[in-house]
Amino acid sequence: MSDSQWTVGAGEATTRLDKFLAAPERLGSRGRATTALERGKVFLNGDESTDGAYRLAEGDAVRVWMDRPGSAKRTSASTAVRGAKNLHIIYEDESLVVVDKPAGLLAVPLERREDAASVYELLKEHLRTRKRRPFVVHRIDRDTSGLVVFTKDANTQHLLRQQFKRREPDRVYLAVVYGRPDPSSGTWRDRLVWDTRALIMKETHPRDPSGKDAISDYRVLEFFDTTALIEVRLQTGKRNQIRLQARLRGHTLVGEQRYTYGPELLRPITFARQALHARSLTFRHPIDERALTFESPVPADFEALLHQLRRR
Repeated sequence: MSDSQWTVGAGEATTRLDKFLAAPERLGSRGRATTALERGKVFLNGDESTDGAYRLAEGDAVRVWMDRPGSAKRTSASTAVRGAKNLHIIYEDESLVVVDKPAGLLAVPLERREDAASVYELLKEHLRTRKRRPFVVHRIDRDTSGLVVFTKDANTQHLLRQQFKRREPDRVYLAVVYGRPDPSSGTWRDRLVWDTRALIMKETHPRDPSGKDAISDYRVLEFFDTTALIEVRLQTGKRNQIRLQARLRGHTLVGEQRYTYGPELLRPITFARQALHARSLTFRHPIDERALTFESPVPADFEALLHQLRRR
């Protein structure tokens, strides 16, 4: 079993989540259920869940993603030391660090996932002997692969963040979406707001003062049978921006679990994460003004998905 999902029936309402998972027709033992919960392999109604004592309700959707990238074990002080050695740093100087992040690894720690590994924590270990620490400039989603940049001091962080605020960096993503975007190139413009209770981004009224503009340029690179490979260039960089903007137009990302849309998911394609990759990043060095451009190769799982779609 690599990826399975069940809907809680009336007869199992109020059952503990760990007991539900431990049933013979699911994971088969309480030990396997506990391990899956601890390692971030369990999702409840689309959100990662580690609370085995949670009492389920009728209609709850429980998913177990056994092959989730990055979920083999949780980070501890000892594993952070080993992880820092394997961190894929593609550029580093006295001011900056650019990392090619694998899917399944947080860019920065999250309070609700305080025990999960992150690039930030691994960079802290990497820089510890030099008595430096990383400063966050931007971030990408845990299950999105690709490029993310950190600085080594607060001043450089401020200067680079100002570039992002002025929309100067060039950020290009690859995504595989359901459907055939028409026209095959254009611009998505939306007003989005973060729902602090549901922990998702939502579309809101154009004049909502709490909303933020989200703008993306897209173009289709390749059409498949029921899907398409698109390139998305961000003008703004709001949380989950590409995932939601594609969904709003009926082009949910393959593998998407949170921002889903109805009809095109009747025959979903199996993929263990949202098919989104931060492929390239260009910005001016905040200290000496050099133009810097970085490229991230398409990771193996994404390449395998493309191969599968081309064969179909």
